Amino acid sequence: MMLRRGFILFLPRLVGLLVVACCSVSIVYMLACTPKGDNQQLTFPRVHSPTVKEGYEAILQEREEQHRNYIISLKKQIAQLKAELQGRSEQLKNVQDQYPDPLDNRLDHSNTEKAQANLLAFLRSQVDKAEVHSGVKLSTEYAAVPFESFTLQKVYQLETGLTRHPEEKPVRKDKRDELIEVIELAVGSLNNPEGEGNAKHHVYTASDFVEGIYRTEKDKGTLYELTFKGDTKHQFKKIVLFRPFGPVMKVKNENVNMADTLINVIVPLAKRASKFRQFMQNFREMGIQQDGRIHLTVVYFGKEQMNEVKSILENTSKSANFKNFTFIQLNEEFSRGKGLDIGARFWKGNNVVLFFCDVDIYFTAEFLNSCRLNTQPGKKVFYPVLFSQYNPSIIYGHHDSIPSLEQQLIIKKETGFWRDFGFGMTCQYRSDFINIGGFDLDIKGWGGEDVHLYRKYLHSNLIVIRTPVRGLFHLWHEKQCLDELTPEQYKMCMQSKAMNEASHGQLGMLVFKQEIETHLHRQKLSSKKT
Repeated sequence: MMLRRGFILFLPRLVGLLVVACCSVSIVYMLACTPKGDNQQLTFPRVHSPTVKEGYEAILQEREEQHRNYIISLKKQIAQLKAELQGRSEQLKNVQDQYPDPLDNRLDHSNTEKAQANLLAFLRSQVDKAEVHSGVKLSTEYAAVPFESFTLQKVYQLETGLTRHPEEKPVRKDKRDELIEVIELAVGSLNNPEGEGNAKHHVYTASDFVEGIYRTEKDKGTLYELTFKGDTKHQFKKIVLFRPFGPVMKVKNENVNMADTLINVIVPLAKRASKFRQFMQNFREMGIQQDGRIHLTVVYFGKEQMNEVKSILENTSKSANFKNFTFIQLNEEFSRGKGLDIGARFWKGNNVVLFFCDVDIYFTAEFLNSCRLNTQPGKKVFYPVLFSQYNPSIIYGHHDSIPSLEQQLIIKKETGFWRDFGFGMTCQYRSDFINIGGFDLDIKGWGGEDVHLYRKYLHSNLIVIRTPVRGLFHLWHEKQCLDELTPEQYKMCMQSKAMNEASHGQLGMLVFKQEIETHLHRQKLSSKKT
């Protein structure tokens, strides 16, 4: 009886505890499932408040109302998105009906193998549209897309702007990763040649990479041409890759043997014997001693200083045991185009690579290999962009002495610039030069003949390789602006002279030289007073 009475007294308390527990679980559930604003917080009634039950009920009711409104809002947004999606789908369908996508027509999504084959065919069509296998006729010299060259450490680029340098490390991750991927893919391709089975061959690494060039055609993809060392000194491996805005595709893997490829360097000249002596020092070291597969043709205009020039040639011939040169003398007014044309046509041997050069040019043995590798009879001609040197007396004016010529030939923003407006230094096979019609012999003196020939090649089906090269330099020499020039011509001549003198920053230092000296003098006086 006592137990029954105790149980009856305890039962209301038990029911109350169960109600409180259920309410607590419900509140936790609503808090977890209901989205809240950033500043929205839940306010619980104090535990010891006499209105605990009423407070929880009010909170539950408020949360239920918020939840209901949130669901209604979501339903409205979903309905609006469905309506907008349906409208866009109808618009897209109308456009596709009017202008069907040729790629989409070729991709039959119901047949996976056919879709993959059609996609591969499309990517290969991008290769065919780009200038990989043949050249494209272009209207002007400005329409040509230049290459950029690179090594394992550096990229040599034309479009430097104000913040980039003509030669720099690829700092941006995407550019660095791009070139690393291409080199690794080329090395893998060389180490897994097609059609050789398990035959033993040289194992290539990135250290065998010599140089590469690349360019991007915005509507097609990126073309890469990479050169690696071959099995012997004069043999090379050349890999051509193409990225058609997708996976890189191997286009070509070929052996290139340059052991017997002769270069005929043609130099037109009038007077300038001292410059010719400096040129022959470079020619002897790089052309005769290091390369050895070279011929020199000098086309001399007039008789003044001619004996001195011939003496320099003969002395070089004796001291270096070099017989591969030709001296042609013309008794007429100097014409660069005519001199190069006569020198090219004078050659009577087999088809040869012609390097049109000037007496104020410095080249390396590596450049001569680039000249060979980027020319191909009936297919490719090479138009390197050389690095033009600033005035050494300005560049090194703050030094105790001007460094030697070899030490000056550094590709930096402060030492020079890419001469991308010049087309005079070029390599091509003699057969291509003859077939294209040679130079315009009506052009006298300097200038104009190089652009005319360049345009001829652009208008043909030959591939024109235009890229900055690290082994070809234009040495600084003083530019004379004659009094006979018109005011406009004289102004243009002085602007060109200023551009060849020094960089923007260095010229600025000359302009503000007096202001800088005044500042330094004041600082010196103030330091003495203290």
